[in-house]
Amino acid sequence: MTTITEAAPEAKVVAGSDGLLLEIDGQIVPNYDATFTLFEEGEVVTGIVVRIDNDEVLVDIGYKSEGVIPSNELSIRKAVDPHDEVEMGEEVDALVLTKEDQDGRLIMSKKRARFEKAWRRIEAAAESGQPVEGTVIEVVKGGLIIDLGVRGFLPASLVDIRRVPNLDEYLHGKIECKVIELNRSRNNVVLSRRAVLEEERKEQRQEILDRLQPGLIVEGQISNIVDFGAFVDLNGIDGLIHISELSWSHVNHPSEILSIGDTVAVKVLDIDRDRQRISLGDCKRDPNMP
Repeated sequence: MTTITEAAPEAKVVAGSDGLLLEIDGQIVPNYDATFTLFEEGEVVTGIVVRIDNDEVLVDIGYKSEGVIPSNELSIRKAVDPHDEVEMGEEVDALVLTKEDQDGRLIMSKKRARFEKAWRRIEAAAESGQPVEGTVIEVVKGGLIIDLGVRGFLPASLVDIRRVPNLDEYLHGKIECKVIELNRSRNNVVLSRRAVLEEERKEQRQEILDRLQPGLIVEGQISNIVDFGAFVDLNGIDGLIHISELSWSHVNHPSEILSIGDTVAVKVLDIDRDRQRISLGDCKRDPNMP
């Protein structure tokens, strides 16, 4: 017995339809394949979240089927819940990883699309010297991990101008840092918050110096005590009270009458504006003071 297989009807593109209409057996039908956007692996696309499951998210990107973002491709954070990362109807960017997996699905990554955008932003910030802002997502040995779209490392020694005894207080908070080291091949970003604070303090110091004049009485906090005197923080710049200026009576060591953190009223004795040094005296030494 001979089986005759009928040939599929020939489809012709309707002239003037830009490929959107076909003629098959005299019938005009839509060319659905022509309405699908073609994507390449490595391309960043935009779509709308249409479904959120526990292990993946489906995104409508105008393809013949929804794109799939596995939960581990949603964020650089570890063990995320998809419901915490996206919302129904939200517009998201995603990078095409695989056009068709073994099940014929388009596999995408939200975190890698964000990674590409973040690298461009971080590289621009590193070149210009501008700070970047991110969220502290982990406290690790030796510092903090900052979410910049890329995992940035902030060493403990660069978190603040002074040593920070408990890094946990920064967890989940936003933080502004400067990029001090960048290596794309190793995905390595090293940050410094101290650089931002020092720059701010430098501007504050100059403002304070411009405002201070010899003879002015100001208030500050004892920031450090040394053998020859005590340093007073005047809201961003330190001035020195020499031990000889602390009391009318003899003082063996400043710690006899002062403690770090004490609030004191002091008199400006002299200002070296070039070296940004301020000499202070305890205003109680002035016999005209009550």
